[in-house]
Amino acid sequence: MRNLLRKAAELAGGRCSLAISFEGEVAIVEGPAPAAAFGEDEPGVVGVPIRFDELHSGRLFMLMDEPEDRENHTKILNFISYSIQELVDMEYARRSIAEEALAKYRELALFHRSVPNINTSLHMRDVVNALIDECRLENYPGELGMIFLLEPSRKIFRLAVQFGFPFGTYLQPMVDSVLFHEVVASGRGEIVNDLEKEVRWDNELPGLGSMILIPINSPNRCEGVLILASRNTGVFEAAHRRSLSTLASVAGISVSNAFNFEGIQKLMNAILQALAEAIDSRDPYTAGHSERVAHLAVAFGHTLNEAGGYRGRVFSDDELREIYYAGILHDVGKIGIKEDVLTKRTRLPERRMDVVRARFQLLGQFDGFDWGHAFEQLCGVNKAMVPDETALEFVRELGGRVMRRNGTTLRYLYDDELENLLLSYGNLTRDERREIQRHPAESERILQHIPLQDSYANLLTIIRQHHERMDGSGYPDGLKGEEILAQSRLMAIVDIYDAVTQERHYKPAFTRSEAMKILRQEVDEGKLDSDLTDFFLNNIESIEMLSEQVKVTKGTHLSALGNLSSL
Repeated sequence: MRNLLRKAAELAGGRCSLAISFEGEVAIVEGPAPAAAFGEDEPGVVGVPIRFDELHSGRLFMLMDEPEDRENHTKILNFISYSIQELVDMEYARRSIAEEALAKYRELALFHRSVPNINTSLHMRDVVNALIDECRLENYPGELGMIFLLEPSRKIFRLAVQFGFPFGTYLQPMVDSVLFHEVVASGRGEIVNDLEKEVRWDNELPGLGSMILIPINSPNRCEGVLILASRNTGVFEAAHRRSLSTLASVAGISVSNAFNFEGIQKLMNAILQALAEAIDSRDPYTAGHSERVAHLAVAFGHTLNEAGGYRGRVFSDDELREIYYAGILHDVGKIGIKEDVLTKRTRLPERRMDVVRARFQLLGQFDGFDWGHAFEQLCGVNKAMVPDETALEFVRELGGRVMRRNGTTLRYLYDDELENLLLSYGNLTRDERREIQRHPAESERILQHIPLQDSYANLLTIIRQHHERMDGSGYPDGLKGEEILAQSRLMAIVDIYDAVTQERHYKPAFTRSEAMKILRQEVDEGKLDSDLTDFFLNNIESIEMLSEQVKVTKGTHLSALGNLSSL
């Protein structure tokens, strides 16, 4: 503008001075006259208005050396003012375009940066925390913040996360305000820079001066509301609303996806839980085993994480959840095991012992055989977990005894009965034990048709390997050492621990100290991972306590274990 004034003064032949004022103050002077000479009431001074932008204005002044030539000077003044106004308008337009382009660039940069940060997880806690972190990263005004999310089933907004408020502050009254409801209903953000004058605000949260409310919208509904607030007034601008709306639009899709994911997780958890209960219900003595193993395994894994991990490796939330589901489903293959094998409580079932009793009684009438005493001893062997050698020798003698009458040979015990009664340990024959040992591979076969997420890539392997042993004596594949996943080794430990500490039809429940001795013996025999077992035994009390917390959180909220104080 100074150059323009200089050219104008030359055009006037040096017979006038020119000046431009801004908001009442003379800012530029061209010509011999001082700035003080350009008052509105000064003789020989004429002025016309100039608009710099929507808020600021000024005037163009001319001080005529020859007042009698006023007409020509006025024409020059009007031409100069037109030129200056055009220059100002073009500059204003250029700056507006530049500011708009810069704002769009910042919005696009914010969008590109926030998308990977907010979309990195399908867990709601991670999504809302990432959104809050983005707000802090952008350094928005407002020392307080809240995010409320809609509970779809109840149509109620609940506080998901907050910052800046004193611990224990009850923020739920926010959702009762007319202002909150209107933002949700309209789907548009609002800035209120003086809450005291806002008719839609009834001081639901005392002490706030200003607030910006941004709906978190998905294509289907308002998923929640992001709120930044300050105890001061007048701190928020339209630019803040634009950029926060960009963040909220990114978060809206992520929140919707997280809601859907958690819904699927709950459904999956319910289905798998029902499946596990169906398995456990086949034998009342094993009821709840799968669930307890899942809880103990997750608690074990989390406690390992707190101590720095297993050989430096820390299990992620997804891996902990994978361990949880592996625990729930590790015995699902028992669905394919025959009922009389799965629930076998004695070496011979009761109905077969009734047949043996009737046979003994019949033979005793002709053979001078003390069948009552013999049958009593046989019943003792039938119920024993580890019968003594004297009792087994008695069974062998009975097996070799026959009665011949009228050309017919009658045996006291038949081969299949002897096979069961002469077992040195337990009540399962070799074929029955093989059938039981099929269940890990059968579990994998049953579950392989379920479309599992990529984050559960090891689930079937953990299930298949949970009966493998470090020395290769396990089943179904006889794997050794590092061939067995760490998660599978962990699962093996808690599976044994729960099995021996619960009552079974063939034994009473062992105490914790007795169970610990059994696990140490398994380590001494080279069957269990020594490092994992030692850690489990050294932390057994805290692991059992934490397993009770896992029981409350279930598989859909295991990320809550990341902060035990929140449980």
